[in-house]
Amino acid sequence: MYAALSSPAAPSVESVAVTPAEARVRHETYRKKIVSAQDAVQWIRPGDTVAISGFASAGTPKAVTPALAEHIRRTRATGGDFRINLLTGASVASDTERMLADVDGIALRMPYQAEPTARGRINEGRMDYVDIHLSHVAQQVWEGYYGHIDVAVVEISGITETGELIPATSIGNNKTWLDVAEKVILEVNSWIPAAMDGVHDVYYGTALPPNRRPIDLTDVEDRIGQPYFRIDPERVVAVVETDRSDSATALTAPDATSRAIADHVLDFFAHEVAAGRLPADTLLPLQSGVGNVANAVLAGLDSGPYRGLTCYSEVIQDGMLDLVKHGTVRFASATSLALSEAGLNDFVENIDFYRDHIMLRPQEISNHPEIVRRLGIIAMNGMLEADVYGNVNSTHVMGTRIMNGIGGSGDFARNGYLSMFLSPSTARDGAISSIVPMVPHVDHTEHDVQVIVTEQGLADLRALSPRRRSRVVVERCAHPDYRAELLDYIERAEATPGAGHTPHLLGEAFSFHERYQRTGTMHAS
Repeated sequence: MYAALSSPAAPSVESVAVTPAEARVRHETYRKKIVSAQDAVQWIRPGDTVAISGFASAGTPKAVTPALAEHIRRTRATGGDFRINLLTGASVASDTERMLADVDGIALRMPYQAEPTARGRINEGRMDYVDIHLSHVAQQVWEGYYGHIDVAVVEISGITETGELIPATSIGNNKTWLDVAEKVILEVNSWIPAAMDGVHDVYYGTALPPNRRPIDLTDVEDRIGQPYFRIDPERVVAVVETDRSDSATALTAPDATSRAIADHVLDFFAHEVAAGRLPADTLLPLQSGVGNVANAVLAGLDSGPYRGLTCYSEVIQDGMLDLVKHGTVRFASATSLALSEAGLNDFVENIDFYRDHIMLRPQEISNHPEIVRRLGIIAMNGMLEADVYGNVNSTHVMGTRIMNGIGGSGDFARNGYLSMFLSPSTARDGAISSIVPMVPHVDHTEHDVQVIVTEQGLADLRALSPRRRSRVVVERCAHPDYRAELLDYIERAEATPGAGHTPHLLGEAFSFHERYQRTGTMHAS
């Protein structure tokens, strides 16, 4: 697709005994390209734009990125400069991002991160960060917003006799990386069960305007693509063997707060079923963000009256595996597995069972607005804070410091049948209120937020004007320690001459945040 660049001499390949990874490489052309990770990273140069696999830690390259970090460190030790632009599916294994950030090896990061060292570099202004909707990544890359993709590093589980690539435990943006990168380094990970073959559905029918066509996916179980990636072998410059498990996603048991939030969500589902807005047994396809609150909701569903549920989401967590095992969920579609160590072991040991109930797709399909709208997704995502009118900040602490990123929450909130945002009512042992007069950063406007839930209660904001919405949010979701001050703010704002459709006291709108920055708490006293 792009003009060839001058390349380092290909490393020699010695005749050795067949390794487990080589046994996964069933195509002779690729077997001749098996090299060490240290040799593979010689293809990556300072200033390159490098796209790597990985989504929520699953499918992150295990050998090449550590070798790249060491290569950058050695270059810097000799006085050289070496930084790359790093593109991913979403977050990647935290060690990977930390190693590259520690050596100051990332100039630009896109589209999502979740690692403290990288986050610190971004907030210090030492690393550029482009935080975008995950459904937009493939299109923006194809449109050339980030220039040429010089190198893609993609983990796979094998290569077929005909040269097709068997995906790993996540797909993310891998299809796009393999399509557009000038050079490709493959990591073949023999830890991934061979029985994963067939779990994936890689769709090659997307296009840029004006050539787009409807995507024929009308049920979560629909298979619209093929099980493998395809690529011209000439663009693959190296194949690296690994045999290493994914990084486990940390998970703790649901606490009283997350269980209370889950109970409010389940009561709401029962109300919607009674009102005829949700099917009685199966609800509608579920999407949930990553975390303990989401797992608590899933655990609650497992003990409820629902059977034959479906999931159409970005990630599959431990709670979803439990629902599948118990028959509560009949099928789950995602782009990645975000599992604890126990969840990973369960998935690997029971892959023959899970293969019949789980499908992994490219994130341009898992997050596709057209499909989310058609299927009628129930979207449940976390937030940092919401204001009294229902605007949600899910990314920026105190309005300026990035936490992780918007991820796919906007894809589902804007297009879902139901848009729900969940959070404890306070943080930092009560010093921070999750309900504030005005959020200092808006990721999801009041127009995209239908339901807000904390352990205090649930605010259904549908069909409510701003003045009515503000009282519902405060009375049902705010912590009692902050409720009186929030109501006082609303009442004084409404009493101001010319208060308007959405009353605010502009001189006090960020008073909670200003007070926290001065005193370390949002409490007035």
